[in-house]
Amino acid sequence: MKLFKIFVFWIGLMMILPVSAQNSEECLQDLSIFAEYAKVKNYDEAYGPWLKVREACPSLNVAIFSYGERILKDRIKKATPDTRDAETADLIKLYDQWLENFPTRRNVSVSGDIISSKAQAMLDYKTADKMEVYKTFDLAYQTDAKSFNNPKELYNYFKTLYDLYKKGNQGVTMEQLFNKYEEVSEKFEIESINLAKKLDVILKKQEEGTPLSSREVRSKRVYGINSNAIGTFLSNLDAIISKEATCVNLVPLYKRNFEEFKSDAVWLKRAASRMDSKECSDDPFFVTLVEALHTLDPSADSAYYLGILKDKAGDSQEALKYYEESISLQTDPYKKAKILYKIAIKFKSAGRKSSARSYALKALRFQPSMGPAYLMISNLYAGSANDCGETQFNKRAVYWLAAQMAFKAGEVDASIKKLALKTARSYEGRAPSKTEIFTEGNQGTTIEFDCWIKSSVKVPEL
Repeated sequence: MKLFKIFVFWIGLMMILPVSAQNSEECLQDLSIFAEYAKVKNYDEAYGPWLKVREACPSLNVAIFSYGERILKDRIKKATPDTRDAETADLIKLYDQWLENFPTRRNVSVSGDIISSKAQAMLDYKTADKMEVYKTFDLAYQTDAKSFNNPKELYNYFKTLYDLYKKGNQGVTMEQLFNKYEEVSEKFEIESINLAKKLDVILKKQEEGTPLSSREVRSKRVYGINSNAIGTFLSNLDAIISKEATCVNLVPLYKRNFEEFKSDAVWLKRAASRMDSKECSDDPFFVTLVEALHTLDPSADSAYYLGILKDKAGDSQEALKYYEESISLQTDPYKKAKILYKIAIKFKSAGRKSSARSYALKALRFQPSMGPAYLMISNLYAGSANDCGETQFNKRAVYWLAAQMAFKAGEVDASIKKLALKTARSYEGRAPSKTEIFTEGNQGTTIEFDCWIKSSVKVPEL
C-alpha cells in the first residue's frame, strides 16, 4: 500500500511539472509580446497577452505592473459608462497585487510609491471618498516615506487633508493641518535637495568645460522637469496654507500648545519657522519660542532666529554674529546654502546691496543650482541702474549685467526658468538699443562699473 502511494505521488508530480514548465514558457512569450506592444503605446494589442501573464505568472516580472498601470489607464480613458467602474476597480486591484509581488526594487522598498500611486488613482477616478483617499496617502507616508516622492501625490496628500478640514465635520483640527503641512513641506525640501545634489554634479562638469555624455544631458533635463514640478506644487502648497497660517491663527495656537511642547525641539523649530515665514516675528511670543529653542537645542536654526531678533532690535552687528554662528553650526552644505540665502534676503530688504550679493554668492558656492540667488543678484544690479555709470548709456548698460544673471538663474534652475527668462528679457529691453550702440560707436567695448557692483559688461556686437 505504501509503495502504491509513492507510485501515485510520482505520477502526479510528473504530470504537474510539464504543465508548470509550459505555463512558464507561455508566460515568457506573452511577456515579450505585451511589452513590445506597450513600448509603442499600442495598449489595445498589449492587453490580451498582458492579462494572461498577470493571471498565470504575477511574480514573473515587474513589467506586468509598470506596463499594466499604463494599459489600464488607457482602457479607463477609452471606457464606456458601463465599463468604466470595472476598469477603475481593476486598476486599484493592480496596485494591491503590485505591492504583494514587487514591494522592492533592487532590494529597496518602493511600497510608499506604490501605495501613494494607488491613492492618486482613487482620487483621480473618484473610487473613494476624501477620507479614504487621505488614509491611503497617509498609509504610504507612514509605511515608506522615502519612496513616497512624487510631487503631485505629496501635494494631494496635504490637499485632501485640507479639504477635509474645510468641510468642518471630519474631525481635522487646525493643529493637525499645520503639522501635516510642516511634514510635507519638509519632505519637499528633502526631495529638492536630492535633486540639487545630482544636478550640481552636472553643472560643475559644465563649468569646467567638460562635455556632457548623452546620459548626463538626459539626466539634466529630467532633473529640471522634476525640480520644476517640485517648485510648482510647493508653491501651490504654500498658497493653500497661507489662507489659514496667519499671525492671527498661528500665535494663539502656538501659545496654547507651548507648555506641552516646550521640550520638543522639532515642534519649536517648526513653530519658529512658520512664524518667521509669515512675518509674525514681531510678536513677543516669537522671542519666547526662540529662547526656548536655543536653550533646549542650540543649533543653526536657533542661532538664525536669534539673529532675526537682534535685527528687529536694530542691532545689526550682533545680528550678523548670530547669522555667522548659524552658518558655522550647519554641517549640511545645502542647508548652509539656504541659510546664506535667507541672510542675503535680509540684507537686500535692508538696502545693503553689496552684502546681499556677497551672501547670495556664498550660497551659490554651496549650491550652484540655486536659481533664486542668481535672480536676486540680477534684481540688485537692475535696481542700481541709476547709481552706476557716468553717462545715460553706461547707466542703462547695467541692465545687460542684470540680464546675464537672470539668464543664469533660468539655466541652472528649471523651477524658476519662466520667471528668469521673463526677467532677463525685461532687463534686455531696458538696456541700450542697437541704434544707440551704433550712435555711440562702442560695440564690443567693455564698460566698467565703479559703484558697489565693481564689475564690467561688454557692449554687444551689432
